[in-house]
Formats: sequence, C-alpha cells, structure tokens
Amino acid sequence: MLQVNDVDLFYGAAQALRGVSLEARAGEITCVLGRNGVGKTSLMRAVVGQQPVRRGRIALEGRDLGSSAPYRRARSGIGFVPQGREVFPLLTVRENLETGYAPLKRSERSIPAHVFELFPILKSMLGRRGGDLSGGQQQQLAIGRALVTRPKLLVLDEPTEGIQPSIIKDIGRAIRFLRGEGIAVLLVEQYLDFCRELADRVYVMDRGQIVFAGVGADLDDPSVRAHLTV
Repeated sequence: MLQVNDVDLFYGAAQALRGVSLEARAGEITCVLGRNGVGKTSLMRAVVGQQPVRRGRIALEGRDLGSSAPYRRARSGIGFVPQGREVFPLLTVRENLETGYAPLKRSERSIPAHVFELFPILKSMLGRRGGDLSGGQQQQLAIGRALVTRPKLLVLDEPTEGIQPSIIKDIGRAIRFLRGEGIAVLLVEQYLDFCRELADRVYVMDRGQIVFAGVGADLDDPSVRAHLTV
C-alpha cells in the first residue's frame, strides 16, 4: 500500500530523516517506534504531505506521490490522526466528523456506520462541542474523523498519548477491526506494550534513521529494546 524509499527530510539546515525506507501493507498494522526526537513525527508529516522531502520517493499503491499537497493525498486514500488530536473545539462532534467529507465525492458524504460501532460514545455526543470532550473522547473523535474519509492507509501519530487505559483498549480494538477490513495502518507509538499486542511489522528509529525492521515478536529482543529505553 505505502512505500517509503530512501527519504531525506530537512528543517532548514537541520536534517530530521536520513535515508528512511519502510513499507505498510494492506491488512497489516505497521508500528514505528523510537524515543522522543528521533524523527517519527517528521516521517508521518512526510507521508501525509505536510513536510516536503529533499530526496527519496513516497508512493501509495505504486503511484509516486511526489510533492502533492496533503488534500490530494487525502483524496488518494491517506487518512491522518495527528499527535495532539487537533479537533475543532468550537464545532460539534457531528461537525468535526463532517470535516472528513472534504476529500470525498458528494455521493460519498456520510458518516460510516462503523465509526459509531467502534466509538459509541460519539453517537451520544453528536451535539456537544469538540472542546468539551475529554482527551480520550477527543482521540476517538479524531480517529472517527479520519475514518469518514474512507482511507486505504490510516496514519496515527501516538494515539495513546495521555489517554486512560480503558480508551486505549477501545482504540486497539478499532485498529484491529480496520486491519480486518483490509486497511493499511501506520502507527507511531512510544507505548511498547500497545505495539507488541498489535503490530504485524515494526520499525525502530534512532537519530533520523531506521535502525531495525522486523515483525512484532521482535519487540522482545534486548537489542531492539535498547533503542527504546531512555
């Protein structure tokens, strides 16, 4: 579904990514792990088009995305749940979900039933403002909004950050459901146990590079864990 090949990314003179390559397959959960500041969020921004790359190639279903803008990538099937959720605090839950209509054809502009099946709390709060929700509820709303776009690839940047355990379990169940629907899930996380339970494929980053690539079971390897400890 997604191929990232030999990508370099800079912020001014500072290099954030160095020759990064990875892939995320349809019907699989791919986790990217690493300590703070190693380039995980920069990689996600490159994938969704928020930050241009200086060198390398990013492709979706074999089609080079080049320098295409984020809205074009959303239309091509990339859904994004950013770190910090970024819901619209003054819009209602329904209106927040409906902002996911932007990349869709008019005939497709509806909220899929599985959004409320995965996160039933959202259906009971459709008239409440996004800013009045708890952090965990906002995270569910942010994921629901991304699902409204009917993504082929769902990119999640640290969805468990600051979230209570019960909602982390709900998010995990939702991600497993999406894998079963054939969606490719690219997940950035620091919560090792969450990735261990979910990951089909894992990549570990350090200093802007991929230092390990393997399967979920490899997260118990001491040499891998050494890159994740502070």
